[in-house]
Amino acid sequence: MDASVLPATRVSELRAHLRADRERCIADYDRHQNVTRLLRQLRLSVDHAIREVWRSQHLPRQFSLVAVGGYGRGELFPYSDVDILILHPAALSTAEQEQLTRLVSLFWDIGLELGHSVRTPEECRAEAAQDITIQTSLIEARCLAGSRKLFDTMQGMVWDALDIRAFSQAKVLELQQRHAKYQDTPYSLEPDCKESPGGLRDLQVILWISKAAKLGNSWHELAQHGLVSQIEASQLRRNENILKHIRAELHIVAGRCEDRLAFDVQTALAKRMGYVETPGKRASEHLMQRYYLAAKTVTQLNLILLQNIERRLFPREKSPAIRINERFQNYDELLDITAPDVFEREPSAILEAFLLLQQHPEIKDMSARTLRGIWNGRNLIDAKFRRDPKNRALFLQILKEPNGITHALRRMNQWGIIGRYLPVFRRIVGQMQHDLFHVYTVDQHTLMVVRNVRRFTLQEHAHEYPFCSRLIANFDKHWLLYVAALFHDIAKGRGGDHSELGVPDARRFCQQHGIDKEDTALIEFLVRNHLTMSRVAQKQDLSDPDVIRAFAKTVGNERRLTALYLLTVADIRGTSPAVWNAWKGKLLEDLYRLTCRVLNPQGAQNSEHKSELEERRHEALRLLQLHGLRADAHEAFWKQLDVAYFLRLDAQDIAWHTQVLYNKFDTDHAIVKARLAPFGEGIQVLVYVQDQPDLFARLCCYFGNRQFTIQDAKIHTTGNGYALDSFLIAAPDSGSDYRNIIAMVEYELAQALHLREPLPTPVKGRMSRQSKHFPITPSVDLRPDERGRYYLLSLNATDRTGLLYAVAYVLAQHQINVQSAKIMTLGQRVEDVLVINGAELSSGRAQIQLETELLAALSA
Repeated sequence: MDASVLPATRVSELRAHLRADRERCIADYDRHQNVTRLLRQLRLSVDHAIREVWRSQHLPRQFSLVAVGGYGRGELFPYSDVDILILHPAALSTAEQEQLTRLVSLFWDIGLELGHSVRTPEECRAEAAQDITIQTSLIEARCLAGSRKLFDTMQGMVWDALDIRAFSQAKVLELQQRHAKYQDTPYSLEPDCKESPGGLRDLQVILWISKAAKLGNSWHELAQHGLVSQIEASQLRRNENILKHIRAELHIVAGRCEDRLAFDVQTALAKRMGYVETPGKRASEHLMQRYYLAAKTVTQLNLILLQNIERRLFPREKSPAIRINERFQNYDELLDITAPDVFEREPSAILEAFLLLQQHPEIKDMSARTLRGIWNGRNLIDAKFRRDPKNRALFLQILKEPNGITHALRRMNQWGIIGRYLPVFRRIVGQMQHDLFHVYTVDQHTLMVVRNVRRFTLQEHAHEYPFCSRLIANFDKHWLLYVAALFHDIAKGRGGDHSELGVPDARRFCQQHGIDKEDTALIEFLVRNHLTMSRVAQKQDLSDPDVIRAFAKTVGNERRLTALYLLTVADIRGTSPAVWNAWKGKLLEDLYRLTCRVLNPQGAQNSEHKSELEERRHEALRLLQLHGLRADAHEAFWKQLDVAYFLRLDAQDIAWHTQVLYNKFDTDHAIVKARLAPFGEGIQVLVYVQDQPDLFARLCCYFGNRQFTIQDAKIHTTGNGYALDSFLIAAPDSGSDYRNIIAMVEYELAQALHLREPLPTPVKGRMSRQSKHFPITPSVDLRPDERGRYYLLSLNATDRTGLLYAVAYVLAQHQINVQSAKIMTLGQRVEDVLVINGAELSSGRAQIQLETELLAALSA
């Protein structure tokens, strides 16, 4: 068929008509502000043009033209791509291929930004089974022209093959991965109104899952099915409408498909949407605060909806709630209130809820009922509430808890609790920062700084912050740094020097919460001087003794210096992932060390020499001398070990490893040594071998085959490329002859490492009787560290024989390397954190596949 069937003049007319239609639709939108009508009118205009082109080409009658994606859903933003699928029943002839090539060219010629695919129904089914994105687009498919029968055949195949549980799990993993990409916050200064947390994509995920599960195609239908209340459905509709307005206006202002609220369009967008400047606040700031409010509400309701849908799709045997106290209970690993009016009767329970999540790691989150209660009861936090000594003690205890501080504060901010409890904090929620380096709003940056300080204390982040990890190991009262972090930018947006203006707020908080004078003075010092160290390090000559002496005079003592250094590093790294670099790190570390010499001129270098880390090293050396090693025997071996090694192991283990390896740490053969654990029951196993692919899996395989339970594992890679791994294992028979077991492990494991036979497929081991009655829902969390070099893989599951090998086998299949690991078995609960890397981790699709396989490996 000749392309002249559609004359060039008609092609030009269609192109001009589409352009004019878009302008007409936008003009109508400007008059009526009805974004739903705009998206429908734009879609109808494109439908008309596409059908005319299709008819002009006289394609075989059994072919079908299908709209997919957002276009299939019936929505088209002003400059969005148009996604289509051309269905054909069987293999294409040469003539048919040429026809389709002309068809696609004509679609481009009339001005469509086209995304297209050509498939048979069988190919649709096969590719949908392999790719969650294709599967999602096909469940929203809409027949435009051609054979309805072929379209129905394709839809039947796709829907028949759809596993709703697998689909739901994959979409949730995809959502988590996307949120991690945006640092799990809607409060970026230049958010993507479609993809960022709280954006339109979050709402689409809910509707995709609910449609696939036949729970409803709209918020009204979800409310009818009891998944949300009518009020929540109304909030979802309203905020979806706001986000659609913003996205449509963004396309119009940019004149192209643009979903990111970049600085260079915010002003024009705010003006077009009718926002005006007020004293102290730009029009664009009013716009962005409106966006943040909508995105925040979406994230809140999304959490409730996903939880309710999960319960509907994955029903579990009802187990009795475990009572925590009169107000709260553990119901299916969720913190649930014991009665609907708990917060009305005892408003302090609002803060208590966040504290209990920190204190009970077996509880994954709050129930939908609890979240609703907190949201509806947030107005109970008033002046009387803030003056109550009980509430002040609860808030301070949240900051003092050893676990869950970052998550608690983020949850409290997400649900509006921090701003209610600290009115000064409420003023910085959604506060923009117009500079060249911040990428978050003030409140989100503040919580990122708290997170960074917290990470200094965690072993699994020691490879990211080795010097900070050393310093904080000997710093008393970590929570003082969290308070300083909360208040360091509290006065931004008020005009004037926010470092000075924030000091009275910090002082008032300390006085109200009973913090002693010395600690109050430290917090005031940190708030006032949180920019000083960065300014001196980057803008003054550190080789000038006068500069160092002046800075030393400002800080006064080593405790303040250490606190200021830690806060400064956390602050800089909390502005943007791109701001921190090795040069800035070296300048700050040099300034720290030079100042230490001025503050402590007698030769005691600085506080790190008195730290827990150094005490551990000294104790290890003392033990080595008791075994007759010369004083310098350890030096060459220790040079191969990083800070994380010394932070994770105690002095006895360090001394044992050194005694075994000090004179053969460059060996060509695997070294396996075992001994009775110095504490309690169990066997400690040391493995030292040149690093190799699948090593972690090979070790776990051996222990699993021998029915050993791995109670703890510490995985390290030395500077000279060797794996130095330490395991604590327990034999299946408590009455075992440990002497024979030790000899067996040393011989067999060394042989296994030498032979390097192919890894066998894991077999799911037996669970304990208790585990069967109290199962733990498995979870996988994968996210990159700040430098993007490594990923942190967090796993939670019910323990069973061979579980760690099942995990290691999946990693090996994906050629993922384990750099370090913290393996914890707490009763029947496994909580593992692995630092991993590998080429596949750079692909979002591969990450989802990996997480899916890991969840399958963890499941009972």
